Amino acid sequence: MSFPSNFTWGAATSAYQIEGAPDADGKGPSVWDRFTRRPGKVWNGCTGDLACDHYHRYAEDVAIMADIGLQAYRFSLSWPRILPDGVGRVNEAGLGFYDRLVDELLAKKITPWATLFHWDYPWELYCRGGWLHPDSPKWFSEYTAVVVDRLSDRVRHWMTLNEPPCFVGLGLQSGDHAPGDKLGLPEVLRAAHHTLLAHGRSVQVIRARAKTPPLIGWAPTGDVPVPATESASDIEAARERAFAVTDTSMWNPVLWLDPVYKGRYPEDGLRLWGDAMPRHSEADLALISQPLDWFGYNLYNGYRVRRAEDGSVQRLERPLGAPLTHLYWNITPEVLYWGPKFWHERYGLPVVITENGCSGADWVHRDGQVPDPHRIDYTARYLEQFRRAAADGVAAAGYFHWSLLDNFEWSEGYRQRFGLVHVDYPTGKRTPKSSARWYAEVIRSNGERL
Repeated sequence: MSFPSNFTWGAATSAYQIEGAPDADGKGPSVWDRFTRRPGKVWNGCTGDLACDHYHRYAEDVAIMADIGLQAYRFSLSWPRILPDGVGRVNEAGLGFYDRLVDELLAKKITPWATLFHWDYPWELYCRGGWLHPDSPKWFSEYTAVVVDRLSDRVRHWMTLNEPPCFVGLGLQSGDHAPGDKLGLPEVLRAAHHTLLAHGRSVQVIRARAKTPPLIGWAPTGDVPVPATESASDIEAARERAFAVTDTSMWNPVLWLDPVYKGRYPEDGLRLWGDAMPRHSEADLALISQPLDWFGYNLYNGYRVRRAEDGSVQRLERPLGAPLTHLYWNITPEVLYWGPKFWHERYGLPVVITENGCSGADWVHRDGQVPDPHRIDYTARYLEQFRRAAADGVAAAGYFHWSLLDNFEWSEGYRQRFGLVHVDYPTGKRTPKSSARWYAEVIRSNGERL
């Protein structure tokens, strides 16, 4: 059994994690450029200054993508590389880099999927209030216009924002990620609302200005509950929990999903947040819920739930010794069945897994090879579940492996390796891992041979 004939196979990266060249050719600083200079914030004092040096080695990386047989490449653009101050003056050299990257991809018959924002917020705009500022949606729409005007003659696939639970929740609420703030709930919810407005305005700009018919989505994230058994009661318990607001963190997926796809904030969330929720209008919700072409989601983890005797949803503890990745994330392949199933039922759009993968302790062996059987097994298990979802009627549209390259893993620095391709950071040498060869066969067979 294979995936649908029009299924898209790809791999993903993000600008700050691979590009390096933090101030080359007129690029402005981002919040991550500043955050990595703060002692104790990133493992071993690592920064993204060099990363994979993709800014200078992009042609080599595209050639590797072609060797693997990628049909699509999901990459992000660095907002301050294009607009050093976040708004206003366009840095032609920075925009030109993405021009060359897109041309190189198309020359190798790889479809570009562009993400407009993957966390590297312009420092100058942060100093003016960042996502808390009421003009932040306007700032993002201006940036969107610059990119779309330049690239949309060749780029059709667009994502507005990557993982708002991370850049709002980890960046502004817990302080674990850039910019490292620990704000109160009213401020965090204000930033979340502005983020959603920015998404909506960006979609409007893409639709209005694209030179080729655009296909638009975005890439939220969050854990997915899976039923402890396939009894009707446990399945319904998992479905109920998937769309419930259970706390005041940014990690309730429905906070981000229902406004975008349903045009409303979840009622249980509004009750829980109370006066901390910013005022918003029907016009705001109409702007946030601009029509999208597909449902994107970055999905790695899940947890099991069941229907308790009192009717509540009970979250189960992990069994002792349950499998974990090198980053200590749960290995729960069933999320790629139940997540797409629940989303497709509720929102009715084709599902693209915009990120999925695992970290490992990978190194170059004495024979020059990089065996990573753990990654092959992990990915095969997850793809089996996504294939099952497709067989059960979910419109499965695409899968992007995270990541193409080992790279800068945010606060973890360089101690986590997610790539299909090993990167020796001091020299920049690329070595495709055994998972890259395996993934090439998966793509050739359209997922039949996992």
